[in-house]
Amino acid sequence: MTEQERRDAEAGGDPAAATHTSNMQRVKVYRLADGGRWDDQGTGHVSIEYIEGSKELGLTVLDEEDNETLLAHNITSDDIYRKQEETIISWRDHEAATDLALSFQEAAGCSYIWEHICDIQRNLQFSNLGALEIGPRQASESLEASRLMHSNDDSFRSANGEFRELPPVELSNLPFILKTVLEGGITDQIRVAELITQDRDFFPKLVDMFRMCEDLENLDDLHMIFKLVKGIILLNSPSIFDKIFSDEFILDIIGALEYDPEVPRVQRHRAFLKDHVVFKEAIHIENNSVVSKIHQTYRIGYLKDVILPRILDDATLASLNTMIHTNNASVISLLKDDAPFIRQLFARMRSSDISMESKRELVLFLHEFCTLSKSLPLVQQLRLFRDLSGEGVFEIISDVLQSHDRKIVSAGTDILILFLNQDPNLLRSYIVQQEGNSLLGLLVKGMVTDFGEEMHCQFLEILRILMDSFTMSGAHREVIIEIFYERHLDYLVDVIASSCPQRNISRSTSNSACAGRNAGGYRIKPEILLNVCELLCFCVVHHPYKIKCNFLMNNAIEKILALTRRKEKFLVVAAVRFMRTIISRNDEHLIRLVVKFNLLKPIIDVFVENGDRYNMLHSGVLELLEYIRKENIKTLVIYVTESFWDQLTKFEHFGSIQAFKLKYQQYLESAEPRLSASVPDVRKKAEQRGLEKEEEDYFNEDRFRLWAAG
Repeated sequence: MTEQERRDAEAGGDPAAATHTSNMQRVKVYRLADGGRWDDQGTGHVSIEYIEGSKELGLTVLDEEDNETLLAHNITSDDIYRKQEETIISWRDHEAATDLALSFQEAAGCSYIWEHICDIQRNLQFSNLGALEIGPRQASESLEASRLMHSNDDSFRSANGEFRELPPVELSNLPFILKTVLEGGITDQIRVAELITQDRDFFPKLVDMFRMCEDLENLDDLHMIFKLVKGIILLNSPSIFDKIFSDEFILDIIGALEYDPEVPRVQRHRAFLKDHVVFKEAIHIENNSVVSKIHQTYRIGYLKDVILPRILDDATLASLNTMIHTNNASVISLLKDDAPFIRQLFARMRSSDISMESKRELVLFLHEFCTLSKSLPLVQQLRLFRDLSGEGVFEIISDVLQSHDRKIVSAGTDILILFLNQDPNLLRSYIVQQEGNSLLGLLVKGMVTDFGEEMHCQFLEILRILMDSFTMSGAHREVIIEIFYERHLDYLVDVIASSCPQRNISRSTSNSACAGRNAGGYRIKPEILLNVCELLCFCVVHHPYKIKCNFLMNNAIEKILALTRRKEKFLVVAAVRFMRTIISRNDEHLIRLVVKFNLLKPIIDVFVENGDRYNMLHSGVLELLEYIRKENIKTLVIYVTESFWDQLTKFEHFGSIQAFKLKYQQYLESAEPRLSASVPDVRKKAEQRGLEKEEEDYFNEDRFRLWAAG
């Protein structure tokens, strides 16, 4: 016999029984963290006892290793506890302002604690009801009320413990109905859901009871009805959802959820829903089934996202999302085949007789309609988008993009992105056929207009997809690119140039002076300039021939590099990235252009000015030099070293700078006599350097100009 066994025997204890009891009480404590993740707070043993410093019973969990308190929670009549999967009890702790859960090692331990919690809550509830009627009850009366509730509970159960029927839906039975819905395991909850569904009078009587309590301003019972409705929703029964989200009951159900006891003021959910569910009036949908489903979907989403966002468990949330998805698919299926409705919708949007507010509602509906079409099979989506294109959807969007209403402009760009993701050639075909102020021009203008940060990215994304050379085919390919480069590229380059300070002006004074205004006098936000630079980088990669022709025929690169004179570091980094993109093409003509016009000078200048600060600018320039070295771009290695080594020598402690200098020395050691004839005399200052006659002829001869223009 071991020493422990001896002590147990002397104490009259049974080690096996002690171990079993310990296992029954063994739990893990979880706390719901931000983002919906459950954090493990530790493992210990749970008991129900009076909390220190309080006259109330509560849950206490002591750590199994050091006996420290992991949890001390007062059990109240207002808390809603849930028993899940036979071994979990969870609730919302108001003092901690978070959700808590106990996960038991054994189901028997969970049932034991659950029964005690229910008994304590019953006593508290009857004490509260007694206080409302005749003042505080004696403990014996409270226990008698608890005994009667147990008796009532048994009267509604069959011999095998299953619920036979629900208590009558009356105000006097409200505590017992609440207990019936909230307590019990999974089997009981399924049975309660079945009984509620089978009882045709349950919801009519519940609604009548709610209306009576609201008329009498009986807040205590309204708070209890709130808990009951919330518990019914958490039963997660599709049959129950069909009833409570029907037009007959939904507004009263939403009304009951306005009386949250945790919120100091009564909410106004019904008023909000009545004001915002206006599809039938604004859109003139004649199909009542469609209108009903649209209203139902909106109300489900409102309940899910606004009223009960933290209360719903994953299973209930998934069921509500499924209802929304099913309704959306049904609505779109009914409307997409309704040709008269589609024609009427577009006719009203084109009409000059409707108010701006009505037109706004129509555009927002069109946006919602296109968005929800993603629930259709791909073949049906494509057919619908082609039908909408034939009805003139792009003409509508062209009009929308000229509006000053940011919300409908955002809706318009969203619709274009949906079309581009489905079939980019629908929009490309429309643009090719346009004349004058085309939709492409409106997109370019929209990109430099201050519609908000997210909008800048939307315009950028649309232009990228439109001109993505990897997805373009047929006649549209060359025409779209030609239109952009002939009509819009110079405008975007000028937007950058006119928004940057002139040379030899300090950044601080110049930025305040020009304040980011372009040639048209519009104030340009730095974020917009960043997106323009991103689009130009995209063009360098996707249209190397066209962009090279443009850059060789004017000083576009120098204009874009004016971003290095901005005070915003991210714009300076964008200029470095642009130059890196140019050089990565490894194009002989562009490299000659860089050397001829000394275009790396602003890059090296800002690098030197940045000093030893380790930031994106520092890393970007070092990476650019490293790329030049690794790719063996001899012309640029010699040009950089002989033009800027005096400035770079202070950074020679960096390995990449040392390697760059070594590469230059290797070129000199292995150079052949012809090297000096093919490389410009970079030992002279770049500003004073002239071109060799051979290179001058190369850039100026007629055949080159014809090639560049071709």
